[in-house]
Amino acid sequence: MQAGLRHDTPRTAAPADSRTVQRRCIVTGEVRAREDLLRFVVDPSGHLIPDITGRAPGRGIWLSADRDSVKTACSRKLFARAARRPLEIDPELDRKIEELLVARCIETIGLARRAGQAVAGFEKVRAWLKREQAAILLAARDGAADGREKLRRLAPGITVQDCLTSDEMGRAFGRDQAVHAVLAPGALAGKFELEARKLKGFRA
Repeated sequence: MQAGLRHDTPRTAAPADSRTVQRRCIVTGEVRAREDLLRFVVDPSGHLIPDITGRAPGRGIWLSADRDSVKTACSRKLFARAARRPLEIDPELDRKIEELLVARCIETIGLARRAGQAVAGFEKVRAWLKREQAAILLAARDGAADGREKLRRLAPGITVQDCLTSDEMGRAFGRDQAVHAVLAPGALAGKFELEARKLKGFRA
């Protein structure tokens, strides 16, 4: 078996980097890093379960992280084909995945906040950016563009993520709303970036 591909994914091409664990999307056929894809498993009763953490037991079914791929896989019965059995699939599977990804993003920001690796509020964010303490600038997708641009100019090369609403960001910081926030460099920032990238596929 070639390095990087496991038996639970059909192998039709060598992965680009054998050092990275890769999987094949059942819709596009593309081989990509596992972290960039969504994983699904089938429970004993035949229900398709989105495995957002990627750790649920069972044979994995892998899919590109975007709403169109989910809808295509459902309409063309590609999940059942990959599982080689009839499946029970939530008719609002794409919405369910979006909700799970939002929850993961909020949870990760919350962990960073409790670890002293995230702050919210325009002035605190500006201070972190000026001191070059931030790796990711979080901007609420429903926030004003002028405030976002003022902060972006303080750190032109910083990664900006705008996948969450102000209400959702507020939940991460234990308040009603948050429009501007930053994450410090580190593992939690890296984890959030992976999750945010997937969520963007459901919030074009």
